[in-house]
Amino acid sequence: MKRKETNEPSNEADTALRQELVEHFREKRELLRQQWVEQMTTKGLLAGMTREDIENESITIYDTCIVCLETGEYEGAQTYAMRMAERGVLRGMTTEQIIGGILTLRDVYGRSLFEWYQQDMERLSAALDIYEPVANKIISIVALAFVEEREKVVRQQQEAIRELSTPVLQVRDQLLILPIIGVIDTHRARQLTEQLLRTIRTRRAKVVVMDITGVPAVDSKIAGHLVQTVDASKLMGATVIVTGISPEIAQTLVTLGVDIAKMNTVGDLQGGIEVANQFLGYKVVRTYPEADLNHKEKKVQ
Repeated sequence: MKRKETNEPSNEADTALRQELVEHFREKRELLRQQWVEQMTTKGLLAGMTREDIENESITIYDTCIVCLETGEYEGAQTYAMRMAERGVLRGMTTEQIIGGILTLRDVYGRSLFEWYQQDMERLSAALDIYEPVANKIISIVALAFVEEREKVVRQQQEAIRELSTPVLQVRDQLLILPIIGVIDTHRARQLTEQLLRTIRTRRAKVVVMDITGVPAVDSKIAGHLVQTVDASKLMGATVIVTGISPEIAQTLVTLGVDIAKMNTVGDLQGGIEVANQFLGYKVVRTYPEADLNHKEKKVQ
């Protein structure tokens, strides 16, 4: 009971002081907001923003911070921070602009408290004890939202790059070519398999030429993924011809004990296409004799 009686006056005093801070910031809203905008302009934090954007964003952020201070809840700040981070990334705003703007607002609030309570240091200390945790929490919310949005954009870009780096090309009816370039990790190998199987189904392919000339190395996991891709393609009704196996990769596959019998291998891409044409019953015939072709090339020159 004594503990409750001891804490009650302190809680009441904190509540009263918190409300006093809220009323102060609302009363000085336009003055402090203009100071904030001026300081951000001086620091170059508003580059790329229109006057309308600056007006709307500064009002919303200012008022959101006051609501957090008054209620002690941050759901509104979290929602707005995510939206602001998303818009900021899309607009090309930098980390310095996003975080720097919030830090500047924190300083503007803090200086106003120093000016207001400069004659009462004890009151100032109590006010800062209430204000600073709220300001720091809002800064961390904004920073986290911005970092998460950046990571989301990076993941989307990486996904797009992976898709571009493993294009499935249709050469002719029922024939696909999958040129693989660069290092293959587990995630890319899985994506490659899924993309190939989808294309086999949509294109109704019967033969796939998988060229790995541009793959520098293959470990046991990647070798296993290649074999699984070949097996999965067979289940989809397509034969896979692997081309471009380097001597180093060939030795690795043998050392790893990969079942080469499951894979149709041909030396290079051109040879793989020729074998694929044979599977499909196509025959390439020269239209002109070689002598006539040379003669035509001379005339063109």
